[in-house]
Amino acid sequence: MKTVLVLGATGQVGQALLELALQHPEISRVVAPTRRPLPPHAKLVNPFVDFEALPEDAAWWKTDLTLCALGTTLRQTKSKAGFYRVDHDYVLATAKLVRRTGTSTFGFVSSLGADASSRLFYLKVKGETEQALGTMGFVSLVIARPSLLIGGTRASARPLEAFGLFFGKHLASLLPHRYQTITVQQVAKSLLEACLSASAGLHVIESEQLQGAR
Repeated sequence: MKTVLVLGATGQVGQALLELALQHPEISRVVAPTRRPLPPHAKLVNPFVDFEALPEDAAWWKTDLTLCALGTTLRQTKSKAGFYRVDHDYVLATAKLVRRTGTSTFGFVSSLGADASSRLFYLKVKGETEQALGTMGFVSLVIARPSLLIGGTRASARPLEAFGLFFGKHLASLLPHRYQTITVQQVAKSLLEACLSASAGLHVIESEQLQGAR
C-alpha cells in the first residue's frame, strides 16, 4: 500500500487526481495540502497551508509519491511575475520539501509544447520548471504534457481557452492527434498509473499518449 501527496487538489486536474487516488485500492493514505478545506474522506489528510510560508518540518510531506497539478493563469495573477511564482516557484518549493523527506517519485502536470527556450511565456515557464525538477534527484520523474483540457471545474472563466476548446471539440478531425482536446480524467489517470508503476529515470507522457487513457 502506498501513500500519495496531491498538490493543487482544488484545480481541474488536481481534483481528478485526488478522486482517483482516494478510490485506488493500492493507496492507503492521500495527503492534500490546500488553502481551503476539502470534503472529508477516510483516507484523506487535508492540512491547511499558505504556499508563501510552507511548513518545512511537517511529517505529512513524507509519502511514497507526489502528484503535482499546481498552476494558475495570467488572468488570476495579473502579472507574469505572479504566474511564475505559482507555476514555477511553488512547484519547486514543494518538490524540494518532498525530496528532502525521501519521496522517490514525482509526477508533474506540464503542458504540450513545454520548452525552456520557447518565446511563449507560458511554455517557457513550464519548460524551465521541468528542467529544474530534473535536477532534484528524484528516482522517478514523470511529466505529463496535455493539450487543451476539457472537463472538471474552473474557479474562473477563460474566454480564449473556451474558444480553443470549442474549436478542438467540434473540428477535432482537422487537428493533428496530439493537439486534440483531452479530458482531465485522462490526464489524471495516466499520471497516477505511471507514477505508481514508474521505473527509475525520466518519463514524459505526451498528449497523444494521454489520450489513450480511459
